[in-house]
Amino acid sequence: MPVVVVESPAKAKTINKYLGKGFTVLASYGHVRDLPPKDGSVDPEHEFEMKWEVGTDSRKHVKAIADALKGDNALILATDPDREGEAISWHLEEALRKRRAIKKDTPVSRVVFNAITKSAVTEAMKNPRQVDRDLVQAYLARRALDYLVGFNLSPVLWRKLPGARSAGRVQSVCLRLIVEREMEIEAFKAQEYWSVKAILSTPRGQEYEARLTVLAGQKLDKMSIGNATQAELAVQAIESRALQVQSVEAKPGNRNPAAPFMTSTLQQEASRKFGFGARATMSAAQRLYEAGLITYMRTDGIDMAPEAVHAARDTIKQRYGAEYVPGSPRMYKNKAKNAQEAHECIRPTDMSLHPRDLRISEADQRKLYDLIWKRTIASQMQAARLERTTVEVASADGQVGLRATGQVMLFDGFMRVYEEGRDDHVIDDDDKRLPAINQGEAAQKRAVTSEQHFTQPPPRYTEATLVKKMEELGIGRPSTYASVITTIQDREYVRKDKNRLFPEDKGRIVTIFLLNFFRKYVGYEFTANLEEELDDITAGERDWKSVLDRFWRDFKAQIDETTELRITEVLDKLDEALAPQLYPPREDGTDPRICPLCGAGKLHLKTSRTGGFVGCGNYPECRYTRPIAGEGAEGDERVLGEDGGDDIWLKSGRFGPYVQRGEPTPENKKPPRASLPRGWSKDDMDLAKALTLLSLPREVGEHPDGGMITANFGRFGPYLHHKAPAEEKGVYANLKDPADVLEIGMNRAVELLAEKRANPGRGRSAPTKALKQLGEHPESGGPVNVMDGRYGPYVKWDKVNATLPKGTEPGDVTMEMAVALIAEKASKKGGRKTTRKKTPAKGK
Repeated sequence: MPVVVVESPAKAKTINKYLGKGFTVLASYGHVRDLPPKDGSVDPEHEFEMKWEVGTDSRKHVKAIADALKGDNALILATDPDREGEAISWHLEEALRKRRAIKKDTPVSRVVFNAITKSAVTEAMKNPRQVDRDLVQAYLARRALDYLVGFNLSPVLWRKLPGARSAGRVQSVCLRLIVEREMEIEAFKAQEYWSVKAILSTPRGQEYEARLTVLAGQKLDKMSIGNATQAELAVQAIESRALQVQSVEAKPGNRNPAAPFMTSTLQQEASRKFGFGARATMSAAQRLYEAGLITYMRTDGIDMAPEAVHAARDTIKQRYGAEYVPGSPRMYKNKAKNAQEAHECIRPTDMSLHPRDLRISEADQRKLYDLIWKRTIASQMQAARLERTTVEVASADGQVGLRATGQVMLFDGFMRVYEEGRDDHVIDDDDKRLPAINQGEAAQKRAVTSEQHFTQPPPRYTEATLVKKMEELGIGRPSTYASVITTIQDREYVRKDKNRLFPEDKGRIVTIFLLNFFRKYVGYEFTANLEEELDDITAGERDWKSVLDRFWRDFKAQIDETTELRITEVLDKLDEALAPQLYPPREDGTDPRICPLCGAGKLHLKTSRTGGFVGCGNYPECRYTRPIAGEGAEGDERVLGEDGGDDIWLKSGRFGPYVQRGEPTPENKKPPRASLPRGWSKDDMDLAKALTLLSLPREVGEHPDGGMITANFGRFGPYLHHKAPAEEKGVYANLKDPADVLEIGMNRAVELLAEKRANPGRGRSAPTKALKQLGEHPESGGPVNVMDGRYGPYVKWDKVNATLPKGTEPGDVTMEMAVALIAEKASKKGGRKTTRKKTPAKGK
């Protein structure tokens, strides 16, 4: 029996069904070897020799495969059909040969399939090949490059910029995009402009809207009317003239469907429609692929297999009618820079499987399959047919002209199934429907209005628009988009807020450092050209070691040159480069670099382990600091004073303002800190209040029954705590007034704790009573009840608690509704089955 190896146990399970008992299918659980994270793993002095190690977790999986080969003397490598999949197969074969698990007479073959279906797997088994050396060498080149950049550039960052985490060949370029967009937004100066519209009426009394396009005989552009005075003059010009319809032009138009999904467009659309991050999208797609429901999800190809095209056309005809099927199949070609188109698009493996018929409990997977099915079917449907109408209205003297536009859908075509989302919502006047308007008829004025607008800065990137930009520039590949975007967030260079990406101060400093000292290596064109060279290696058109050698010679020289620089030299360079952002002009005209606290010191860029900040040059006499985002910015930091040799800081974090004793050091990575209680203002904080907070919990006194009573602020507000000698965890009692933490006396504290012990409420000693008892679970047994919880009513069965949907009254919950809620909640908790072993019936 041949041993077949794939990456994941889920994929192994699906393939095992198709191959039957004649094969042993095992999983490698991803990559089995990697470069150890230490110097010397790639040796440029010896032709870039690479030292690989089998991962600790992977040893047992390699051993299991080696053990299986003892009895089954044939190995079939069936990993994913891309560069990473080829690399896993190569690593596995090398590791098994090193263990001597592969003998001289052991046949080793490689099979690939784009979808995990019976026909695709069976066909692949009939067409085995050897591991593709060109793909493996392209992988080796990428892995060596990433290692050489990371392990040589990151230590330079650590030494020159305390607090910087790492740099990477693609991640640093991606970070640059986000930082430069933020700088564009900060430098943006909004411009005022006005638009003028009129509500006009036909002689038959039907109203329509038209916008001013000609004034004083001159054609207007967006910025032509720049202030309220000009807008008022424009309104008067319209109101003082009679208007007549000059022309009515109706033009037929088509709207064509979008191409089927590839990795980047799937990530973009899932972000627009569902708010999914790139990682969440790829995770759900991976599960669908392993279940045999969609084709391989890491691809930059948009072509579709002929049999899939025919299946899609058959499905369209069956579900929507022959009029929705175009005369010939639609063909798509990729417009993205450096696209390989080595694989098919992402599509359902069975076009006839409608999303409604899908048996998947995981909501994200259901949504993604629905999206992929609709996009694929729509891509092979007829275009939508529209009629766009433009009406020109003008005064007799030609001084004023207005335009009304609208459109009518004549045939919905692909839009019956699917319409692509937009990154930024735009109000389109063309979407309006116009009444019947005739040329030469009078246009009666019902109302003329002007509206003020301001130009908007470019929007911050979402994960979707960032992937789109990376794809346009040729930076990264389908297999790397998600991991790169995740890495810059994990490194705390970037944060995501309301689906938009904001650079942190740390990320700005790193980007400016790289732009000043390693500009070539964060260049968009350089990175895209390097990607092209790596693609040439894949095609067998370049030698991978020559690409590495050429890169390394220049990069090593730049590393050596920068290593010699002192930190002060680096900071002076960055201070100069960031000056427009760090020190913008002040409204009062004073020097923006003069310290606003002492009035004498000069502000400078400084660094700490938590990132960059601006501080006064008169330190330690003046302790003024602020974030690099600017004066008065959110996140302002200041030293409140000194205690015991430590600076006491007031800072702002993700969860609000807090006080902190000293700064993190290698010996004390987490210095004492305390959040400001609700109702406390940052502006009112002083050293005494900060030291009070840092001294908590406060000891109120010894309880008459033994044990200390303490007061503190917790996650849910101020509280008292007391643990009697006989108690395991003690008792917590809430305090209503935050001031009580600092002021409450013994008598009141003992009284509150006694009340809590007498009436523990919904604690463990007082079980919550069911609001409604629904009876035994119909499939699995066990009582199903509707309970009243801290955050509202919920359904309880066994260990599963499912919150009721908003607006659902506990009394309206039926057993059917409860079972559905339980099943959905159980699936989100990691696929927990809502069935359990039935107790055997007792003998009579």
